[in-house]
Amino acid sequence: MNLKTPMKGKLMKIRKLAAAASALVLTASLAACAPAAEDAGPQELLIWDTGIIARDLVTGDPYEDGSFLHQMAVEFEAENPGVTVTIEQQGGDITANAAAFQAASIAGTGPDIRVQYAGGPTTSFADFFVDLEPLIPAEILDQMAGQYVNREGFSSDGRLLGMTYGAGNLFVVFQNADVLTEAGVDPTKVPATWEELIENAQAVADNTDKNGFYTGNLEGYPGAWFITAMVGGELGETAFTDMYSGKVAVDDPAMLKAYEAFAAWGASSVNNPDAAQASAGGQGFVAGEAAYYLVGSWENNGMVEAFGEDGPVTSFFIPTLEGAPFSKIGAGGPEIALSITEASENKELAAKFLQFIATPERQDRFVEIYQTQGSNHVDGDSSKILNPRLKEQYEQLAASTDGITFAFDSVMPQATIDLFYRVNAGVFSGAITPADAVAQLKASYEEEISK
Repeated sequence: MNLKTPMKGKLMKIRKLAAAASALVLTASLAACAPAAEDAGPQELLIWDTGIIARDLVTGDPYEDGSFLHQMAVEFEAENPGVTVTIEQQGGDITANAAAFQAASIAGTGPDIRVQYAGGPTTSFADFFVDLEPLIPAEILDQMAGQYVNREGFSSDGRLLGMTYGAGNLFVVFQNADVLTEAGVDPTKVPATWEELIENAQAVADNTDKNGFYTGNLEGYPGAWFITAMVGGELGETAFTDMYSGKVAVDDPAMLKAYEAFAAWGASSVNNPDAAQASAGGQGFVAGEAAYYLVGSWENNGMVEAFGEDGPVTSFFIPTLEGAPFSKIGAGGPEIALSITEASENKELAAKFLQFIATPERQDRFVEIYQTQGSNHVDGDSSKILNPRLKEQYEQLAASTDGITFAFDSVMPQATIDLFYRVNAGVFSGAITPADAVAQLKASYEEEISK
């Protein structure tokens, strides 16, 4: 296995792991996989990962560093003599990654497999991804929930452009009970509406030297989680897939209502003073400087590391606006997609790798390693969820009778997603009005969907 990173000189150890990994692939947990084909000669499988299921390795040992994708690569090589899996990590800049992939695809180069966010970031590249259904047996795909989000046009009969992996992330509010108690707010009473949450945050700002929220909205990411939750409360779990298909207008009144609430949050005194200029992250919350932090379940591990399993920090779903028709709803959904590219000369080998990682045992290992989302496999083992924040979020998920809203930036064309983040930052800072934000998003969607 190869990894192209600045630390590649340290990664020669990975080759030595293949022998040890061969023992792993003979265990009972891996016996469910189809037997390896006979050595077909040297083959390379190139995977581009956008920092989703791989990690930059420090020791060169993926088992020590806890990189799921690298562990899978080592074991796949061991089970398939003559195959080399090369992983290229592209960093965390979504827009730059998308542009690089599009340029490589137009040139007919690039990876055999690309790992990206599910939904719009996958379907936007429909011209560059193959339909997985002829390559992967239906009985494998049908065992993993959420595949619909990667279908072309979000249509039930659209081409399947990526294999959804993992149950996905949930957008939540982390709260610090100690800070709330100091402000005279009962931390055991979860706010039923966004307005109640803002009232609590204002009490913190008024009665302590701390902030109600710690927010970093320079890039517009908190706006993405907020807008998804608020519009979902107004229109339901299919709000944005219905927008994509044209059933609901992008400038629906629910969008304006949500952006007006978002603008009011940005203009309020409940946030850290530099919220509009600060990059996304929870450093102020972790430092104990705020009562609330709006983010996603990918922060579960950081919260446990900072505050302990039984510490003052817990989480709950982002509450909807007062009077929302779908108040028992969450926001988030499937996050990861693995796609096979049209440019690949090893499509069958790429499909074999996707089937290799699709087994419930390997998905369970993914859950064990990351603890930010559950398995989307019908036979996933829920006992692998060890993080107490993830446990409580899945308890709330069971009570979310109105479902989960699949996020705006998980549905729309990539150019509209990029604009979404920019207008979110502008609305929060007061540089863009809510009406202008909605109008810009509508125009972008119409332009992209007409292409």
